[in-house]
Amino acid sequence: MKGQLAEMMARHAVPGRLEWIGLRAARHAPLNIVSEAELTEAGLVGDHGRAGKRAVTLIQAEYLPVIAALSGHARIAPEQLRRNLVVSGLNLLAIRKGPLQIGDAIIDLQGPCPPCSRMETELGSGGYNAMRGHGGWYASVITPARISTDAVVKPA
Repeated sequence: MKGQLAEMMARHAVPGRLEWIGLRAARHAPLNIVSEAELTEAGLVGDHGRAGKRAVTLIQAEYLPVIAALSGHARIAPEQLRRNLVVSGLNLLAIRKGPLQIGDAIIDLQGPCPPCSRMETELGSGGYNAMRGHGGWYASVITPARISTDAVVKPA
């Protein structure tokens, strides 16, 4: 039984896809939406990010409509949520705390990325709670590489 559970947990229906890349020149700066970026051990070039376990942040595209519904909006744009990468088609929670390949780059999901108080400004009253449990993940970089939208995303 234990072997079966491990097999099921390692299996994903389809690979995912990198949908969106956003860079912030400074902490509170607006996000610059790009179609490709260089991912280094210190994070994305052009982003204020940090080296180490929080070098890059990700959120699932599938969470955007959930956050919109919970915050009373018809639609939420990725830049409002201030994450670096939007990934679709792959349940990041199922990979939790493990390696993830994005194109030629490999990152290591370190933990859930909780919302910040700025979500009350971005999404309005209740925005912080709308994102709880849907805030995405922060990750460190194992293998640096250039990444671009439409890249395949899969467990490494």
